[in-house]
Amino acid sequence: MLRLENITVGFGGLTALANVTLEVGARELVGLVGPNGAGKTTLFNVISGLARPKAGTASFNSVNLLRKPVQARARIGIARTFQIPQPLHELTVRQNLIVAQTFGAGHRNARRIDEILDFIGLKRKAEENAADGLALSEHKALEVGKALATEPKLILLDEVLAGLETAGKRQFMQTLKRMHQEAGLAIIIIEHDIETILALCQRAVVLDFGKVIADQTPEEIFRNPAVMRSYTGATPGA
Repeated sequence: MLRLENITVGFGGLTALANVTLEVGARELVGLVGPNGAGKTTLFNVISGLARPKAGTASFNSVNLLRKPVQARARIGIARTFQIPQPLHELTVRQNLIVAQTFGAGHRNARRIDEILDFIGLKRKAEENAADGLALSEHKALEVGKALATEPKLILLDEVLAGLETAGKRQFMQTLKRMHQEAGLAIIIIEHDIETILALCQRAVVLDFGKVIADQTPEEIFRNPAVMRSYTGATPGA
């Protein structure tokens, strides 16, 4: 499905990503982890079209992504959320989903919008102002709903659980599990919380200083000496 090879991104004299190679198959749920500044969001920006690499190749279902603008990537099945929710101001929750559906899927389907509202738990607030009528957890749910409205095959979730209290995080994790299982999507999730990665993901990829230092099961990742050094500067048992 998604294949990145030797992706390199630089900003001035800073190398944000260095020869990153990554493959994600259909229906995989992959955690993308690493210290702050490791290049995780930059990698999402490359996949979604917000950053252009200096070198490397990127394809999605054999389509060359680097020749596709942002809107075209949405149309071929790539959706993303942002760490800081970005609702469309002065529009209702429902209208936010309609805009996302129109932009990403290229058509309108009122029944599907109702299904998404029900799935993300915002049906009662469908006519609320999306910018100021929702709690943080509801803003996060709306981000996921907008992504679903584009009819994606792959969703990039950028710290969608960040800032939620424990009970809300666990409830949201159940929603993500259902989304993965019922919709049959591939998902890549950026997340710092180890419990979340262990509970959700089949596989985890670790970035450090723009390089992939591990690509294993979550259990193996968090016993990996290179990963431990990356996070703490120490090795297991040291």
